[in-house]
Amino acid sequence: MNIKLIVVGKTNQDYVEKGVEEYFSRLKHYIGFEIVVVNDVKNAKNLSSSILKDKEAENILKHINSTDTVVLLDERGKEFRSMEFADYLQKKMNKGTKTLVFIVGGAFGFSDKIYSLYQERLSISKMTFSHQMIRLLITEQLYRAFTILNNEPYHNE
Repeated sequence: MNIKLIVVGKTNQDYVEKGVEEYFSRLKHYIGFEIVVVNDVKNAKNLSSSILKDKEAENILKHINSTDTVVLLDERGKEFRSMEFADYLQKKMNKGTKTLVFIVGGAFGFSDKIYSLYQERLSISKMTFSHQMIRLLITEQLYRAFTILNNEPYHNE
């Protein structure tokens, strides 16, 4: 299985970028992992949030194949403890999932089009985090899950 993380816009927070790079390099030892940064929409400040989300959706959809299993990172999604998330990933691998795609939307979330296409949703927390911070949290949790699956001493429970 390969994992693709699609995110909207480059991060302008150095500590987030460094953290993502750290876990990205660690994850490559376990699984094929790729981060796709979808370009910010031009003139976004002049657009309504719904139009902005629609334009972001167009850019996101260019990076998804019909055979991909897509999971939206959404505050209303299913929550897992780390051990449960590891089990979730194991089940995806056991089912023969070729590419598991996680999508982090922009600052205003996802368009209705994205929600209508992809029903599987995962929440990192009931708390609200910036869309930039979520990329760090999901890469760390992916790394943690693979250390759990490989019985390595990273996760303490």
